Amino acid sequence: MGFKLGRARQAEMAGGSLRTKLRFGVEAGSDASVPGTPVIRKPLAEGILGEANMDGSIFISDKIQPGSAMENKVLLHEMKHATDLRTGKLAYGDDFVKYNGVTYPRETRNGKDMIKVDGKWKEAGDNFPWENDANNEKNGDI
Repeated sequence: MGFKLGRARQAEMAGGSLRTKLRFGVEAGSDASVPGTPVIRKPLAEGILGEANMDGSIFISDKIQPGSAMENKVLLHEMKHATDLRTGKLAYGDDFVKYNGVTYPRETRNGKDMIKVDGKWKEAGDNFPWENDANNEKNGDI
């Protein structure tokens, strides 16, 4: 029994002009799209604009205007984290964050997500090596 692949879809040209273009899938509820990475727009905790998840998806705050410069900035930042997660440079769980081979303890203290860096407990979102690295990309601080 033979197996046939479907017809490949390609960009079509007519008279030197692009007639159709290839588009990447967009997750339900999001106007943003990153090839190979589901981007999901949803309510996030106060002060959180985006999250890169261990499953390869990215959450983006539903408070960010679709198509805005802020949306682009947040996606670039979170894509840096997503890339680091895929390459093994970054990993996290409920009780740790691992970055560049160093494991940082993580726990909830007084109702706050805290991470121990350089012997001091800091609230998540502070100045951390993985955040500094993502902020030093061409997108700047968020």
